Amino acid sequence: MEFFALSNDFSMMFIRLLINVLVTWFIIDRLYFKKSQRRDFYFTYMLISMAIFFIVFFMIFVLEDMKGKTSMGVGIGLFGIFSIMRYRTDAMPVREMTYLFVIIALSLVNAVSVNVPIFEVLLTNVVMILAVWLCEMHLKSRPSKLIQYDRIELITPDRREELKADLEKRLGVKVKHIEVGSIDFLRDMAMLRVTYEGTSNSVDEVPKLSKDQLKEF
Repeated sequence: MEFFALSNDFSMMFIRLLINVLVTWFIIDRLYFKKSQRRDFYFTYMLISMAIFFIVFFMIFVLEDMKGKTSMGVGIGLFGIFSIMRYRTDAMPVREMTYLFVIIALSLVNAVSVNVPIFEVLLTNVVMILAVWLCEMHLKSRPSKLIQYDRIELITPDRREELKADLEKRLGVKVKHIEVGSIDFLRDMAMLRVTYEGTSNSVDEVPKLSKDQLKEF
């Protein structure tokens, strides 16, 4: 039955993996997903967390067998590579990129803390959870949309209430703030960023705009 026996290293890995998965799930499910409802990033964060944990953890022990010591430089290098990683599809919003950075950081910390007591690992994760929770509670971020608007006669400051009422009627949401961007008088069109109450989705801020138009925001 030696084939099924678990080594001390594997037991240590399993405990830290369990901590990492539970902490990642709590941050993503209870703090991130509850507000954004982005299932695509939910999937991404959970799998990236586990993948980075396994890569760093096993690399540490491979290097220990080869050199007799752990190379922290490799771990830091992996952290840098994954931290600046950019997907070749849609650009990630700032909030989603921040959560990605937090997940990568926690996965790396949990993987390299092989000689750190479990209590200290747990305390580090709890501190990170509290930091994310406090930021979410203090900063009440609202979703926004970029809209090509056709009634440019309403974009003047003195008719802002009429503009707000028209947008609420068309969009069916409670508008909180309106920013006016580029204006095309030839086509009677203006670009607006509309901040509203509710939840965002994966296509809220991905219109087909030119680079010149996006510079206005």
